Amino acid sequence: MSMSDAARAFVTVFPAELPDKTMVATIVLVARYHRPVWVWVGAAGAFAVHVVVAVAAGSAIGLLPDAVVGAVVTVMFAVGAAVLLRAARSAEPDVIDDDAAGAVASIGATVAGSFGLVVVAEWGDLTQLATASLAAESGAPFATAVGAWLALISVAAIAAVFGRQLVARVPIHRVNYIGAAVFAALAVWAAVDVVRELTAA
Repeated sequence: MSMSDAARAFVTVFPAELPDKTMVATIVLVARYHRPVWVWVGAAGAFAVHVVVAVAAGSAIGLLPDAVVGAVVTVMFAVGAAVLLRAARSAEPDVIDDDAAGAVASIGATVAGSFGLVVVAEWGDLTQLATASLAAESGAPFATAVGAWLALISVAAIAAVFGRQLVARVPIHRVNYIGAAVFAALAVWAAVDVVRELTAA
């Protein structure tokens, strides 16, 4: 496994997932089920599904000519940067309703409920597109999958344990700006690779 590709996937996905709706959803799930560890287990399972789908799609894209792959990856990262920048500029504080908490649910209900919510909420998400792009560009689907999944479950763990404090103390729009900068840098990097491919041909 390529540690550099895994690390690149982690560094790309982690800041993009921090301000994502799934983090807020995880905080709400913990408030609802009162079982943070099992909420995290359900979310981790959902993230595994998304990573497998994203890496499979990215591997299929990777079969195209290098210049085409590079162009697709550049566009996807540029769109990601624009989406995060727009989110940062229009960020409004998310409200977590403490009164929504109910009775303690069973472990099975907690895992199933968390899995179901996250697997739906994350479908076609920015981080899924980023994972597909990285898999296509790197040609290392397993390493990319590991790095992306570790980033996703790390954010879920932070949300389950420290989510309320984080939302209260760290403005989400700042995290979005950081994510936008990471995606913009990757878009430039991919574009430079495309130019090199074309000029070398």
